[in-house]
Amino acid sequence: MAGVLQVSAAVGIPFAEIETVGVRAQGAGGQNVNKVSSAVHLRFDIGASSLSDTIKRRLLVCGDGRITADGVLVLKSQEHRSRERNLAEAFERLASLVRSVMIVRRPRRATRPTRGSVERRLEGKRQRSEVKKGRGRRGGD
Repeated sequence: MAGVLQVSAAVGIPFAEIETVGVRAQGAGGQNVNKVSSAVHLRFDIGASSLSDTIKRRLLVCGDGRITADGVLVLKSQEHRSRERNLAEAFERLASLVRSVMIVRRPRRATRPTRGSVERRLEGKRQRSEVKKGRGRRGGD
């Protein structure tokens, strides 16, 4: 396969780095499921890819269960009846996973609660405490 899988405007993965194998799909499907290899296994070696080191590192630490200990991403697509549609879906899933680790999250700045919110919280706790005190057994009448 020649060409590039465009992940974003700046990032692409050459199809030569992606290994795809047709396999038989699981589940119901009649005679067709037993004789046609319509499901697709996609294997992508993250360490040996041409992606930037930052993206590789983020992919390897993202904790996705589809990434093996060797750093190989394994995707299986078997939703559709045709191999071409399953292949397109597997490529899209790979691209969306890479896109998801490309997003740089803004670090959270620690903030303090406002005085009003602290006072409202404490007032609510006082009221709740009074309600619970009122539930106790009454003393000698």
